[in-house]
Amino acid sequence: MISAGRPPRGCAATLALLCIATSAFAAEPFTLTSSTFKDGTMLPLRYTGDLKTNPNCLGENVSPALHWSNAPAGTKSFALLLIDPEGRNGLGVVHWVAYDIPATVDGFAEGEVSKPSSKYVGGKSIVNRSTYFGPCPPPDTAPHHYTFTLIATDLEPGALPPGLTRDELLAKLQGHTKAAAGIVALYKHP
Repeated sequence: MISAGRPPRGCAATLALLCIATSAFAAEPFTLTSSTFKDGTMLPLRYTGDLKTNPNCLGENVSPALHWSNAPAGTKSFALLLIDPEGRNGLGVVHWVAYDIPATVDGFAEGEVSKPSSKYVGGKSIVNRSTYFGPCPPPDTAPHHYTFTLIATDLEPGALPPGLTRDELLAKLQGHTKAAAGIVALYKHP
């Protein structure tokens, strides 16, 4: 017989397990955000590239603010890539490769990664920079999508050598990734 106000025998344990399972599914997702731009919106000109030898680079190359949260359990470091998939007529352009970002870091302030920092190891972009390199698309093209991808890894900071290209980094991350989060900025040559 079940008395009012008291769960049946064994029900309390079942309810506790259900609560634990529900809270595990309700965990916040791993996210990457920016206070500089909203996902899927245009990037202001000041955040675009400043390469003087390229007439399509019209900006100041100030890196946008980036913030992430809810990294998966066991994350020891992060890698961050900035890619323009439409660049070079669909072959893509690697704008920034950064890794060995300690798990204790949860973002970068505006302009922080436009220069070397102790918070990350720089790889090689298409223009051989180890720091942020903003968009420089040609005129008369549709807006390009600049994809920031943050990868949580189980590698300790310092496990990777400096100067890796995107492809070299991705090869070294095989079997060491835990999750990824992304955000996209748009930019069109004015």
